[in-house]
Amino acid sequence: MPTRKASAVWNGGLRAGNGTFEGSTGAVSGPFNFGSRFEEGAGSNPEELLAAAEAACFSMALSGNLEKRGGSPEKIETNAACTVEKVGEGFTITRMKLDVRVKVEGVDEATFQEALEATRVGCPVARALKGNVEIEVNGRME
Repeated sequence: MPTRKASAVWNGGLRAGNGTFEGSTGAVSGPFNFGSRFEEGAGSNPEELLAAAEAACFSMALSGNLEKRGGSPEKIETNAACTVEKVGEGFTITRMKLDVRVKVEGVDEATFQEALEATRVGCPVARALKGNVEIEVNGRME
């Protein structure tokens, strides 16, 4: 299996400094700083990247889980919200909330919910977060 790579550079102190990150393919890159991470400032942040990773992984894995259960998925849209909070002396990513809208043929509501739960605990990014980040999934068939 492949190993994916990315890099980041940080310049300066924590509050006044700034950084950039880039995936090895060049498809993902951006600036980040204290304000974009811990306030509402402009720029990206690691939590946004983690939310994007979970949304992409979840959508793809749910497609496979629906197919395993006899479904024919047409479209899966996953919006992810990743929360970082002050815990003790440091900051911790505590929660990932997923809002999932699915257009699928061939499954009933119970089967859909079963596929959602299997994906919540089984997609590779969720498995990496297991035991550290609470993952909440709200899903709806359209």
